[in-house]
Amino acid sequence: MSKKYFIKFVSEPKNDILKSIVGIACTARAIAEGHQVSVFFAASGTRLLEPAFIKELDMEMGPDSNAVTEMMEVVTSKATLYCSFASVKATLGHSEGDGALIVPDDKIKWSGPPGVIELSSVSEIQLVY
Repeated sequence: MSKKYFIKFVSEPKNDILKSIVGIACTARAIAEGHQVSVFFAASGTRLLEPAFIKELDMEMGPDSNAVTEMMEVVTSKATLYCSFASVKATLGHSEGDGALIVPDDKIKWSGPPGVIELSSVSEIQLVY
């Protein structure tokens, strides 16, 4: 039976790289199991949308690993993505339309606290990393 998952990445992934990888893996697993998954990137969690940082996470898994890139491809192609644009600007220094993220801007639902509240109220399961 499919569940509604709300997964929020908000912590600074550089502070706990393995926790970030576990969060990405759990998100990809929920998708693979057929659940409805909404993912919100906010605050420093927006770093997980930066291509160079995903490569750093791949290296953490091994010198020739693409494991994190592959999991993020699942997440970005099959989950409903939400993001705080103000957080992207503050954390990464990118503006809308820069094309600097691992997913095109038009594939993201841009929101802030109202989106977080809405997603948390309609979800059955919430995970925060």
